[in-house]
Amino acid sequence: MQTWAITFGPLACGLVASPLTNLSGIMAPSIPRGCDIRAGIIGGGPSDPYGRLAAMPTRTVDELVAARASGAKVKYLFFWGHQPQRDGSVGAGCLSQWWPAAFTVDGTRYATAEHYMMWSKAMLFGDADAAGRILAAGHPQRAKALGRQVRGFDEAGWAEHRYQIVVAGSVAKFGQHPDLRAYLLGTGDRVLVEASPLDRVWGIGLAADDPRAADPARWRGPNLLGFALMDARDRLWQE
Repeated sequence: MQTWAITFGPLACGLVASPLTNLSGIMAPSIPRGCDIRAGIIGGGPSDPYGRLAAMPTRTVDELVAARASGAKVKYLFFWGHQPQRDGSVGAGCLSQWWPAAFTVDGTRYATAEHYMMWSKAMLFGDADAAGRILAAGHPQRAKALGRQVRGFDEAGWAEHRYQIVVAGSVAKFGQHPDLRAYLLGTGDRVLVEASPLDRVWGIGLAADDPRAADPARWRGPNLLGFALMDARDRLWQE
C-alpha cells in the first residue's frame, strides 16, 4: 500500500512575492490587482497551485478518515510544545508556532510564527495599534494574548482567513531557516498532527499518548496547524 497524502487542485491567485500584504485594504505591489484575499477572487493572472496567498482549501479530518477507510497507509508525526531536542538539535518542537525562529516579510521582522499570525489577525480587522503591540511582544504567549484583544474582531472573518495566514507564515519561517526547512521537508509525506490536549481548533484536542490520537475519526479538533504545515511543506518542495 502507498503512503497517503492529501492533495488539492490549483489555488485561486498567482502571487509571487510576500505571503501576506493585503490585510488592511492596502494593495501591495507584490500582489496582482484583481486578486482579493477576502473574497478569493481570481483576477491576478494564471492560476498557481503554490501561490503565496491564494484562497486555499483546508485539508480536513474527513478526508483523512476516508483515506484510511479506503485502505491507505497513513504515517503520523505528533508534535506539541516548542522545546529543542535534549542535545539542542532541531526536532518536532520547531513545528510549534512558538518556536523561536525570527523571519522577515516585506521588511517586517516577526519573532515567531505566533507573532506573525496575531499581527495578521490585527491587520485583517484594521487594528494597527494592536498589530504594533503584537510585534513588540517579548514572548509568543504575550503576542497571543494581545491577539485576543483585537478591536473589530469577527469570528467568521477570522475563520475564513486564519488557515492561509498560518500557511503563509510557515512558508516564510521554514523557508528562511535552512535547518528548519530541512526538518520540515524531512517529514516526507507524514501527516503532521498537533497533539495538544488543550487545543480543539489548531490541534486535535488529544495528547499523543492517548489511544484515540491514532484514529482521526476520534480526534476532538480539526488539526488546522498540522494541515497548514503540510501545505507549507508542499509549497517549499516546489521551490
